[in-house]
Amino acid sequence: MKNLLEKLTQTTGVSGYENEIREVIRKEIEPFADDIQIDVMGNLIARKGIKKSGGKRIMISSHMDEIGLMASHINDKGFVYVATIGGVNPLTCFSARVKFLNGTEGVVYAETQKMDKVPTVDQLFVDVGADSAETCPVKVGDEAVFVRSFLDLGNRVVSKAIDDRIGCLVAIETIKALKDSPNELFFVFSTQEEVGLRGAKTSAFSINPEMGIAVDVTLAADVPHCEPGNPVLGKGPCIKVRDGSLIAHPKVIDAMKKAADRTGIEVQMEVLSHAGTDAGAIQLVRSGVPAGCLSIACRYVHSPSEMVDINDVSESVRLLVDLLSNPVDL
Repeated sequence: MKNLLEKLTQTTGVSGYENEIREVIRKEIEPFADDIQIDVMGNLIARKGIKKSGGKRIMISSHMDEIGLMASHINDKGFVYVATIGGVNPLTCFSARVKFLNGTEGVVYAETQKMDKVPTVDQLFVDVGADSAETCPVKVGDEAVFVRSFLDLGNRVVSKAIDDRIGCLVAIETIKALKDSPNELFFVFSTQEEVGLRGAKTSAFSINPEMGIAVDVTLAADVPHCEPGNPVLGKGPCIKVRDGSLIAHPKVIDAMKKAADRTGIEVQMEVLSHAGTDAGAIQLVRSGVPAGCLSIACRYVHSPSEMVDINDVSESVRLLVDLLSNPVDL
């Protein structure tokens, strides 16, 4: 799994431009899916199985996109000022390296003479080595992703774009491991989650699922001086109860708990006061969908160096395979 995770995280896929990561995922799942489609929003939708007696039509959504930057203007000295794509913290950008989709690389810095304690977005710029606006290879509207290598620390792995390539990894491994199910399963690798859960909204509308599950990261509460909370690395998958966009359906929560009991997997209950996942969008489609989220505790979310425990990932796959292999009472 680590080799595939490295491949997924090191592939470009900033919001709105997910074509490269979509192709990598498509090649991984194609032999294991009954049908694959790409919709207008760029969502990759893989169907597996047919609905049998007692089964449901279930949507599993993991977003492909990652946070990044967009060139907003170039000054006369060739420095590229930026807007953020998704929830980028300017503090984590300072001295980071980025790569624009046209291949140009550069370093992020800030107008230090204007800084108080933390740089603001409008103070950030990217130095690509140009000496004028005319010689700058970047144009207004060009998007960039952070450049950060994959780091294997044993049980812990670190990379950019763990959010949510880790969810994509769980979905891919689940598709491969599933042998039989009474349910008709739609695995969605969604687009533009980081800018408003957009791909999940349109794909859920077309699928019209009877149950929805997002697979995503959640904020780990086990680093120094952080807010106290439940999710910690290495203690198993997290079953979401609520976040800023969702109060999970009680029967979806119960289905996850039953799958954990059947497989003997240790789980954590997650209560998050803010943020959101694709589940929040799925829940509100059409007349409403029972929805929940399987989360993986992650440190340093929305930074170029996010960290998860690989054992939490493998246990998430086991839980999801069991959940989807059995009838769900809704």
